[in-house]
Amino acid sequence: MEPAGLCGFCPAGDAQPARYTCPRCNVPYCSLRCYRAHGTCAEDFYRDQVLGELRGRHASPSRLAGALRRLRQQRETEDELEDAGPSPGPAPGGLSGLWERLAPADRAAFERLLSRGECAPAVPARIPTLASLSRGRPSPLVRFQLPNVLFAYAHALALYHGGDDDALLPDFCTTLLGVSGALGAQQVFASAEEALQAAAHVLEAGEHPPGPLGTRGAMREAARILLGQGPEHQKNFTLAALGHLAQTLGRARKQAASPEERDRLYRARKKCQFLMAWTNENEAALTPLALACAGAHRAQAAAAEEVAALTGELERLWGGPVPPAPRTLIEELPG
Repeated sequence: MEPAGLCGFCPAGDAQPARYTCPRCNVPYCSLRCYRAHGTCAEDFYRDQVLGELRGRHASPSRLAGALRRLRQQRETEDELEDAGPSPGPAPGGLSGLWERLAPADRAAFERLLSRGECAPAVPARIPTLASLSRGRPSPLVRFQLPNVLFAYAHALALYHGGDDDALLPDFCTTLLGVSGALGAQQVFASAEEALQAAAHVLEAGEHPPGPLGTRGAMREAARILLGQGPEHQKNFTLAALGHLAQTLGRARKQAASPEERDRLYRARKKCQFLMAWTNENEAALTPLALACAGAHRAQAAAAEEVAALTGELERLWGGPVPPAPRTLIEELPG
């Protein structure tokens, strides 16, 4: 992280480079000691955001998720400072005790949001039937488009903070349709593993921005979405994700400048609606897909661990992160 200037709380003449800034007043600070010297300004800022979202039911679920995400990030910052070493003086009430200081009504409201799934997109109220979208029986390969789409959805959602910011909407859709061949290029896959690897290869090739999940994280999230909330409500997460995608693509289509882009977004939106109808009528197929995604995630993790082990062994032999300079085996003597 680039320094944000000099710390505003260090003793005069001994100011250290500041790695952090208070989200409320933008005062820079360098360490846990100076963070504590600043009082509860940052804590109060995030606490007010969370409570405001809890109490303001008109606010979108994505804003609540954003507030909670920023709160977690601030807590991680404090943990990072704590790991850097001890500092004198007791904390005046760190973020780790925020839950305990919430009023009982606020805790209950937050628990209701989690239990009802209100922090995530809702299941669409109206889902078309497959018969209304297709004259014939869908191909058995349709199911393998879901892992590809959900991989790209998880990646774009994490990268663009929920996909609900209009300013980020074009980038969200460009990444989504670029990573998901099923949506952007009408690709067909013969297995869940092939569908996931196709999306992973796009990211690994550097054609689109890397996200916080990475390829393994996106595979894991695709499996979690397909598993849903258990046997009784398994399809809900997948339906909610596809519904959110269809809505987002529809919004983006209204903003698109060129007919070609509007047509591309229209086709992707129709594909999401078709997959939503298929999912609604084929819930039993989701568990095998989820298990295949989980298996692909495990294989990817095992391969990464093997590469890390080999890299570590090579660095041990080299005595550093790069190989030693080649030695000259035969040197011509001057005549």
